[in-house]
Amino acid sequence: MRTLYVTEFITLDGVIDSPGGNEGHPHAGWSFKDVEFRPEVYAMKEQEQEEAGALMLGRVSYDLFAPVWPTMTEEFPKYNAVPKYVVSTTLKQDELVDNWGDITILRSMDEVAALKETDGGPISVHASSRLAQSLAAAGLVDRYHLLVFPIVLGSGKRLFSDSSPDKQKLSMAESESYANGVQKLVYDVVR
Repeated sequence: MRTLYVTEFITLDGVIDSPGGNEGHPHAGWSFKDVEFRPEVYAMKEQEQEEAGALMLGRVSYDLFAPVWPTMTEEFPKYNAVPKYVVSTTLKQDELVDNWGDITILRSMDEVAALKETDGGPISVHASSRLAQSLAAAGLVDRYHLLVFPIVLGSGKRLFSDSSPDKQKLSMAESESYANGVQKLVYDVVR
């Protein structure tokens, strides 16, 4: 069974919206503009890319990533090479980019659960707040990889929904603190 983990840049108040930039967000780029850059903070991201067996995105994140990531051959060589899965009920096959390798559309949480039963490396879920919430509600998230930034934005898309139906216990797998105030927190989901 494959491990499915959600990886996020997240503010102290749980916002994951537009850490690297998005013209429509009032605080776009907060992870790079508002906190001193320290390369050691991003070591987890490099490790994730090396270990990933697949990349999973929701429709909105796919629409943002697909035009850009395939051209970032030096930054994301492994992510560009691994199979990609887009969880969407509306995306059509002819809307997929043709320069980003193997891309499969999954239409339901049942299809995600079936994918987890296959052989292969970990499935890495980036951005995709609604997808992350749906995966958690369906009991499909195994781990959270979080870089918590010392910022409070007050508004924006959040990783955890206010309407989550059940309490979920997590177990600390790793943690690290950095000189710029960022915390690396890796949690396993307790079943």
